[in-house]
Amino acid sequence: MRERKRDYYYRKAKEGKYRSRATFKLLQAVQKYHFLKRGDVVVDLGAAPGGWLQASREIVGNEGFVLGVDLKNVQPIEAPNVLAIVGDIADAETHRLIETILPSAADVVISDVSPNVSGVWEVDHARQMDLAMRSLTFARKFLKANGNLFVKVFQGDLFEDFIDRVKRHFVRVKIVKPKASRTKSAEIYVLGMSLKEKSRLYPGAHDLLQ
Repeated sequence: MRERKRDYYYRKAKEGKYRSRATFKLLQAVQKYHFLKRGDVVVDLGAAPGGWLQASREIVGNEGFVLGVDLKNVQPIEAPNVLAIVGDIADAETHRLIETILPSAADVVISDVSPNVSGVWEVDHARQMDLAMRSLTFARKFLKANGNLFVKVFQGDLFEDFIDRVKRHFVRVKIVKPKASRTKSAEIYVLGMSLKEKSRLYPGAHDLLQ
């Protein structure tokens, strides 16, 4: 706790009334790559405790919509266009619920999903990459054509294979290490920009949003 209190972004989050220091990871990435903008429809995977929901709401404004998904309850964000649900991102029931909530195909899927860390590196890396793959599958299902994916991964043996998979589906792929990410942390983010496919669920949504 003492180390956290000395942490610059921890203190900055407290000052800005953000729920997590991780908020600044998303804000810094968006500031550099502009993959999330005003009016966007956003799905936040692994949304608890809600820092990325707060950041997304600031960016999309009143015109956009932000949906959070997590296995745990997320304290509601006081905004009419932000909603959080409890659900598993790989579960068909969760997907059906999301279909009823989203106003259209998503412009952006952001994923800060993490496993319960075991302390065994090989296990934790494999679990994180499995979650990243589930996030990619989710994004291909719910994103509109030209939509963007921002997802957390752990560096390791499975990293390059995941990058290759993202490249198959997105026009541009960036590897992002925000300043707010701790230097000693193995976490890094993969940004896939401009999905090559139309959403599987909303084939006409891209046209309706023009």
